[in-house]
Amino acid sequence: MSPSVLPSADEIRAAHARIAPYVRHTRLVRDDALTQRLGGEVLLKLECEQHGGSFKLRGALNAALTLSPAEREAGIVASSAGNHGIGIAMAAQRLGIRATIFVPSSAPSVKRGKIASLGVSVDASQPSYDAAEDAAKAFAARTGATFVSPCTGRSLLAGAGTVALEIFEERPDVATLVICVGGGGLVGGMGGYVRDAAPQLRVLGAQSIKTNAMALALAAGHAIDIPDEPTLCDGLAGRVDDEMFQQGKAALDAIATVAEADVADAIRYLHRAHGLTVEGSGAVGVAALWSGALRPTAFPVVVTVSGANIERARWDALVGE
Repeated sequence: MSPSVLPSADEIRAAHARIAPYVRHTRLVRDDALTQRLGGEVLLKLECEQHGGSFKLRGALNAALTLSPAEREAGIVASSAGNHGIGIAMAAQRLGIRATIFVPSSAPSVKRGKIASLGVSVDASQPSYDAAEDAAKAFAARTGATFVSPCTGRSLLAGAGTVALEIFEERPDVATLVICVGGGGLVGGMGGYVRDAAPQLRVLGAQSIKTNAMALALAAGHAIDIPDEPTLCDGLAGRVDDEMFQQGKAALDAIATVAEADVADAIRYLHRAHGLTVEGSGAVGVAALWSGALRPTAFPVVVTVSGANIERARWDALVGE
Protein backbone atom coordinates (compact mmCIF):
# COMPACT_ATOMS: atom_id res chain seq x y z
CA MET A 1 0.00 0.00 0.00
CA SER A 2 1.18 3.56 -0.69
CA PRO A 3 1.27 6.50 1.73
CA SER A 4 -2.30 7.27 0.58
CA VAL A 5 -3.35 4.90 3.39
CA LEU A 6 -2.79 8.02 5.52
CA PRO A 7 -5.11 11.04 5.47
CA SER A 8 -4.04 14.08 3.46
CA ALA A 9 -3.23 17.48 4.92
CA ASP A 10 -6.48 18.79 3.45
CA GLU A 11 -8.50 16.05 5.16
CA ILE A 12 -6.79 16.97 8.44
CA ARG A 13 -7.46 20.67 7.96
CA ALA A 14 -11.14 19.88 7.34
CA ALA A 15 -11.22 17.72 10.47
CA HIS A 16 -9.63 20.53 12.48
CA ALA A 17 -12.36 22.95 11.43
CA ARG A 18 -15.03 20.32 12.14
CA ILE A 19 -13.94 19.43 15.66
CA ALA A 20 -12.68 22.87 16.75
CA PRO A 21 -15.82 23.77 18.75
CA TYR A 22 -15.39 20.66 20.91
CA VAL A 23 -11.65 20.26 21.56
CA ARG A 24 -8.92 22.15 23.34
CA HIS A 25 -5.88 23.56 21.51
CA THR A 26 -3.34 22.02 23.87
CA ARG A 27 -0.15 23.62 25.08
CA LEU A 28 3.28 23.24 23.50
CA VAL A 29 5.93 23.74 26.19
CA ARG A 30 9.73 23.66 26.21
CA ASP A 31 11.46 20.96 28.25
CA ASP A 32 14.69 22.47 29.53
CA ALA A 33 16.23 19.26 30.90
CA LEU A 34 15.69 17.29 27.69
CA THR A 35 16.88 20.27 25.64
CA GLN A 36 20.14 20.31 27.58
CA ARG A 37 20.49 16.52 27.51
CA LEU A 38 19.97 16.17 23.74
CA GLY A 39 21.75 19.36 22.68
CA GLY A 40 18.78 20.81 20.82
CA GLU A 41 15.38 22.27 21.63
CA VAL A 42 12.76 19.77 22.83
CA LEU A 43 9.11 20.67 23.29
CA LEU A 44 6.18 18.70 24.71
CA LYS A 45 2.73 18.67 23.07
CA LEU A 46 0.46 18.25 26.08
CA GLU A 47 -2.48 16.18 24.84
CA CYS A 48 -2.73 14.93 28.44
CA GLU A 49 -4.53 18.25 28.99
CA GLN A 50 -7.10 17.52 26.25
CA HIS A 51 -10.75 17.03 27.27
CA GLY A 52 -11.01 13.43 28.46
CA GLY A 53 -7.27 13.29 29.14
CA SER A 54 -5.93 12.26 25.72
CA PHE A 55 -5.80 12.98 21.98
CA LYS A 56 -8.45 10.29 21.42
CA LEU A 57 -11.32 12.78 21.55
CA ARG A 58 -10.10 14.34 18.29
CA GLY A 59 -10.47 11.21 16.19
CA ALA A 60 -13.65 10.09 17.95
CA LEU A 61 -15.34 13.41 17.25
CA ASN A 62 -14.31 13.55 13.61
CA ALA A 63 -15.51 9.98 13.08
CA ALA A 64 -18.85 10.73 14.75
CA LEU A 65 -19.36 14.08 13.00
CA THR A 66 -18.87 12.49 9.57
CA LEU A 67 -21.51 9.78 10.08
CA SER A 68 -24.63 9.92 7.93
CA PRO A 69 -28.00 10.54 9.64
CA ALA A 70 -28.85 6.85 9.26
CA GLU A 71 -25.54 5.84 10.81
CA ARG A 72 -26.09 8.20 13.73
CA GLU A 73 -29.49 6.67 14.28
CA ALA A 74 -28.02 3.15 14.36
CA GLY A 75 -25.42 4.17 16.93
CA ILE A 76 -21.71 3.50 17.28
CA VAL A 77 -19.67 0.78 18.96
CA ALA A 78 -15.99 0.75 19.89
CA SER A 79 -13.37 -1.35 21.59
CA SER A 80 -10.90 0.37 23.86
CA ALA A 81 -8.26 -0.05 26.52
CA GLY A 82 -9.84 3.09 27.97
CA ASN A 83 -8.95 6.42 26.38
CA HIS A 84 -10.58 5.78 22.99
CA GLY A 85 -13.69 4.68 24.88
CA ILE A 86 -13.66 7.94 26.83
CA GLY A 87 -13.33 9.89 23.57
CA ILE A 88 -16.16 7.97 21.91
CA ALA A 89 -18.38 8.37 24.97
CA MET A 90 -17.73 12.12 25.10
CA ALA A 91 -18.42 12.48 21.37
CA ALA A 92 -21.60 10.42 21.64
CA GLN A 93 -22.85 12.43 24.61
CA ARG A 94 -22.21 15.78 22.92
CA LEU A 95 -23.79 14.72 19.62
CA GLY A 96 -26.70 12.69 21.03
CA ILE A 97 -25.59 9.37 19.54
CA ARG A 98 -26.12 6.00 21.23
CA ALA A 99 -22.81 4.24 21.95
CA THR A 100 -21.59 0.90 23.30
CA ILE A 101 -17.99 0.47 24.44
CA PHE A 102 -16.26 -2.90 24.87
CA VAL A 103 -13.29 -2.76 27.25
CA PRO A 104 -11.13 -5.61 28.55
CA SER A 105 -11.82 -6.76 32.10
CA SER A 106 -8.27 -5.68 32.91
CA ALA A 107 -8.88 -2.05 31.85
CA PRO A 108 -8.02 0.45 34.60
CA SER A 109 -11.06 1.24 36.72
CA VAL A 110 -10.42 4.98 36.37
CA LYS A 111 -10.98 4.67 32.61
CA ARG A 112 -13.96 2.32 32.88
CA GLY A 113 -15.52 4.66 35.42
CA LYS A 114 -15.10 7.71 33.18
CA ILE A 115 -16.69 5.89 30.25
CA ALA A 116 -19.67 4.73 32.33
CA SER A 117 -20.14 8.20 33.84
CA LEU A 118 -20.79 9.60 30.37
CA GLY A 119 -23.96 7.56 29.98
CA VAL A 120 -22.91 4.96 27.42
CA SER A 121 -23.19 1.18 27.67
CA VAL A 122 -19.98 -0.52 28.83
CA ASP A 123 -19.20 -4.21 28.31
CA ALA A 124 -16.19 -5.42 30.31
CA SER A 125 -16.77 -9.15 29.88
CA GLN A 126 -13.77 -9.87 27.63
CA PRO A 127 -10.39 -10.86 29.10
CA SER A 128 -8.12 -8.86 26.77
CA TYR A 129 -8.12 -5.89 24.45
CA ASP A 130 -8.06 -8.07 21.33
CA ALA A 131 -11.04 -10.09 22.58
CA ALA A 132 -12.91 -6.85 23.30
CA GLU A 133 -12.24 -5.70 19.73
CA ASP A 134 -13.58 -8.98 18.32
CA ALA A 135 -16.71 -8.66 20.48
CA ALA A 136 -17.26 -5.05 19.39
CA LYS A 137 -17.03 -5.99 15.71
CA ALA A 138 -19.48 -8.85 16.26
CA PHE A 139 -21.85 -6.41 17.98
CA ALA A 140 -21.62 -4.05 14.99
CA ALA A 141 -22.39 -6.87 12.56
CA ARG A 142 -25.34 -7.99 14.67
CA THR A 143 -26.93 -4.58 15.35
CA GLY A 144 -25.95 -2.37 12.41
CA ALA A 145 -24.03 0.03 14.67
CA THR A 146 -20.90 1.61 13.15
CA PHE A 147 -17.67 0.21 14.56
CA VAL A 148 -15.17 3.00 15.24
CA SER A 149 -11.69 1.57 15.57
CA PRO A 150 -9.25 3.24 17.97
CA CYS A 151 -6.47 2.96 15.38
CA THR A 152 -7.80 2.88 11.82
CA GLY A 153 -10.26 4.64 9.50
CA ARG A 154 -9.57 7.84 7.57
CA SER A 155 -11.96 10.02 9.57
CA LEU A 156 -10.47 8.85 12.86
CA LEU A 157 -6.90 9.33 11.59
CA ALA A 158 -7.71 12.78 10.24
CA GLY A 159 -8.96 13.83 13.65
CA ALA A 160 -5.80 12.52 15.31
CA GLY A 161 -3.73 14.32 12.68
CA THR A 162 -4.97 17.68 13.98
CA VAL A 163 -2.33 17.32 16.72
CA ALA A 164 0.35 17.74 14.03
CA LEU A 165 -1.52 20.64 12.44
CA GLU A 166 -1.56 22.50 15.77
CA ILE A 167 2.15 21.86 16.27
CA PHE A 168 3.01 23.25 12.83
CA GLU A 169 0.80 26.29 13.29
CA GLU A 170 2.78 27.15 16.44
CA ARG A 171 6.23 25.92 15.42
CA PRO A 172 6.61 25.64 11.65
CA ASP A 173 10.35 25.07 12.18
CA VAL A 174 9.86 21.69 13.90
CA ALA A 175 12.21 19.06 12.44
CA THR A 176 11.39 15.85 14.34
CA LEU A 177 8.24 14.42 15.90
CA VAL A 178 8.40 11.75 18.61
CA ILE A 179 5.03 10.01 18.88
CA CYS A 180 3.72 7.36 21.28
CA VAL A 181 2.65 4.32 19.25
CA GLY A 182 0.21 1.51 19.96
CA GLY A 183 -1.93 0.48 17.01
CA GLY A 184 -0.85 3.48 14.95
CA GLY A 185 -3.84 5.81 15.20
CA LEU A 186 -1.95 8.88 16.39
CA VAL A 187 1.15 8.27 14.30
CA GLY A 188 -1.01 7.48 11.27
CA GLY A 189 -2.90 10.74 11.59
CA MET A 190 0.09 12.92 12.41
CA GLY A 191 2.18 11.09 9.82
CA GLY A 192 -0.44 11.82 7.19
CA TYR A 193 -0.09 15.54 7.78
CA VAL A 194 3.71 15.35 7.77
CA ARG A 195 4.05 13.17 4.66
CA ASP A 196 1.81 15.59 2.74
CA ALA A 197 2.69 19.02 4.14
CA ALA A 198 6.26 18.58 5.46
CA PRO A 199 7.84 15.44 3.96
CA GLN A 200 11.34 16.46 5.06
CA LEU A 201 10.43 16.04 8.73
CA ARG A 202 11.40 12.85 10.60
CA VAL A 203 8.72 10.88 12.45
CA LEU A 204 9.95 8.67 15.29
CA GLY A 205 7.81 6.29 17.30
CA ALA A 206 8.12 5.04 20.87
CA GLN A 207 6.49 2.18 22.75
CA SER A 208 7.24 -0.04 25.72
CA ILE A 209 8.80 -3.49 25.49
CA LYS A 210 5.47 -5.01 26.57
CA THR A 211 3.45 -3.13 23.94
CA ASN A 212 5.88 -3.50 21.04
CA ALA A 213 3.59 -4.96 18.38
CA MET A 214 4.30 -2.14 15.89
CA ALA A 215 8.08 -2.40 16.31
CA LEU A 216 7.90 -6.16 15.80
CA ALA A 217 5.59 -5.80 12.79
CA LEU A 218 7.88 -3.28 11.10
CA ALA A 219 10.89 -5.51 11.72
CA ALA A 220 9.08 -8.60 10.40
CA GLY A 221 7.35 -6.88 7.49
CA HIS A 222 3.85 -8.07 8.41
CA ALA A 223 1.11 -7.82 11.07
CA ILE A 224 1.95 -9.10 14.53
CA ASP A 225 -0.01 -10.37 17.54
CA ILE A 226 1.64 -10.10 20.97
CA PRO A 227 0.82 -11.58 24.38
CA ASP A 228 -1.43 -9.60 26.72
CA GLU A 229 0.90 -8.71 29.60
CA PRO A 230 0.54 -6.32 32.54
CA THR A 231 2.09 -2.99 31.56
CA LEU A 232 2.25 0.66 32.56
CA CYS A 233 1.33 1.39 28.93
CA ASP A 234 -2.12 -0.25 28.82
CA GLY A 235 -3.27 2.31 26.24
CA LEU A 236 -0.70 0.98 23.75
CA ALA A 237 -1.52 -2.71 24.24
CA GLY A 238 -2.91 -5.11 21.64
CA ARG A 239 -2.13 -6.56 18.25
CA VAL A 240 -1.15 -4.73 15.09
CA ASP A 241 -3.25 -5.94 12.17
CA ASP A 242 -2.40 -5.42 8.51
CA GLU A 243 -4.08 -2.03 8.22
CA MET A 244 -2.31 -0.76 11.33
CA PHE A 245 0.98 -2.14 10.04
CA GLN A 246 0.54 -0.32 6.74
CA GLN A 247 -0.15 2.95 8.59
CA GLY A 248 2.97 2.54 10.70
CA LYS A 249 5.07 1.67 7.65
CA ALA A 250 3.84 4.74 5.79
CA ALA A 251 4.19 7.15 8.71
CA LEU A 252 7.31 6.15 10.65
CA ASP A 253 10.98 6.70 9.89
CA ALA A 254 12.06 4.73 12.97
CA ILE A 255 10.63 3.29 16.18
CA ALA A 256 12.19 2.39 19.53
CA THR A 257 11.05 0.40 22.54
CA VAL A 258 11.80 1.21 26.17
CA ALA A 259 11.78 -0.72 29.42
CA GLU A 260 8.85 -0.37 31.80
CA ALA A 261 11.25 1.09 34.38
CA ASP A 262 12.12 3.89 31.94
CA VAL A 263 8.43 4.63 31.49
CA ALA A 264 8.01 4.83 35.28
CA ASP A 265 10.95 7.25 35.45
CA ALA A 266 9.34 9.41 32.74
CA ILE A 267 6.04 9.54 34.62
CA ARG A 268 7.87 10.75 37.72
CA TYR A 269 9.95 13.23 35.72
CA LEU A 270 6.93 14.81 33.99
CA HIS A 271 5.28 15.33 37.35
CA ARG A 272 8.40 16.73 38.99
CA ALA A 273 9.44 19.01 36.12
CA HIS A 274 6.05 20.11 34.78
CA GLY A 275 3.44 19.22 37.40
CA LEU A 276 1.75 16.82 34.98
CA THR A 277 -0.23 13.66 35.66
CA VAL A 278 0.61 11.32 32.78
CA GLU A 279 -0.07 7.61 32.31
CA GLY A 280 2.57 5.30 30.87
CA SER A 281 1.13 5.39 27.36
CA GLY A 282 1.64 9.13 27.22
CA ALA A 283 5.07 9.19 28.86
CA VAL A 284 6.73 6.65 26.56
CA GLY A 285 8.07 9.25 24.11
CA VAL A 286 9.79 11.15 26.90
CA ALA A 287 11.10 7.81 28.21
CA ALA A 288 12.62 7.01 24.82
CA LEU A 289 14.45 10.34 24.67
CA TRP A 290 15.59 10.37 28.29
CA SER A 291 16.89 6.78 28.15
CA GLY A 292 18.66 7.26 24.82
CA ALA A 293 16.51 4.69 23.00
CA LEU A 294 15.80 7.49 20.51
CA ARG A 295 18.56 9.92 19.54
CA PRO A 296 17.15 12.57 17.20
CA THR A 297 19.63 14.61 15.18
CA ALA A 298 17.33 17.31 13.77
CA PHE A 299 15.87 19.98 16.04
CA PRO A 300 13.49 21.31 17.26
CA VAL A 301 11.95 18.04 18.46
CA VAL A 302 8.31 17.86 19.56
CA VAL A 303 7.19 14.94 21.73
CA THR A 304 3.53 13.97 22.16
CA VAL A 305 2.47 13.51 25.78
CA SER A 306 -1.01 12.01 25.84
CA GLY A 307 -2.99 10.20 28.50
CA ALA A 308 -3.77 11.52 31.97
CA ASN A 309 -5.91 8.60 33.15
CA ILE A 310 -3.76 6.62 35.58
CA GLU A 311 -5.02 4.57 38.52
CA ARG A 312 -4.64 6.39 41.84
CA ALA A 313 -2.93 3.45 43.52
CA ARG A 314 -0.46 3.14 40.66
CA TRP A 315 0.19 6.88 40.72
CA ASP A 316 0.80 6.84 44.47
CA ALA A 317 3.20 3.92 44.12
CA LEU A 318 5.16 5.66 41.36
CA VAL A 319 5.14 9.25 42.51
CA GLY A 320 4.71 8.81 46.24
CA GLU A 321 1.88 11.26 46.79
